[in-house]
Amino acid sequence: MKHFNHWASGLALAIAAVSLPVHAQEGFRFGVVNPDRVMREAPAAKAAQARLEQEFLKREKDINDQEAALKSASEKFEREAPTMSESQRNTRQRQLVDQDRDFQRKRREFQEDLNLRRSEELQKVYESAQRAIKQVAEAEKYDVILQDAVYVNPKHDITEKVIKALNAAPAGNGK
Repeated sequence: MKHFNHWASGLALAIAAVSLPVHAQEGFRFGVVNPDRVMREAPAAKAAQARLEQEFLKREKDINDQEAALKSASEKFEREAPTMSESQRNTRQRQLVDQDRDFQRKRREFQEDLNLRRSEELQKVYESAQRAIKQVAEAEKYDVILQDAVYVNPKHDITEKVIKALNAAPAGNGK
């Protein structure tokens, strides 16, 4: 499906390019936006990334500490196992398995929470970017704005204008 969307975008661009000479007399204007660049360079996207890092920093540190402790306990068990009785080995082994299970669960929960929050934050940035694209298109009288083109003549690339409009938009603009 993704390939179809890229193909459809390319087809739309080709149709626009072919029909451009016909509409040139009428003042047909089109622009192209690189959404990856917008999501990478816009301060709103950088702020979202910073919020995520701040929000998940402590949990990530705790998980890393737990992983290091588990590794250390496992190495200690490997060193001491030959001198332990069978019941001591079995008990320590069960403890290590339980610790590993707990660690894996916490890491999975952390990753799921992080992915969910990342999606939420990126959705907000995406919606703001869409408003900024529409604002630029209306202000500069564009007829069509395309995204994800294979090639773009720099004179049609409005990505920088969109990033500037996104920067100028008030934070949390929910229009």
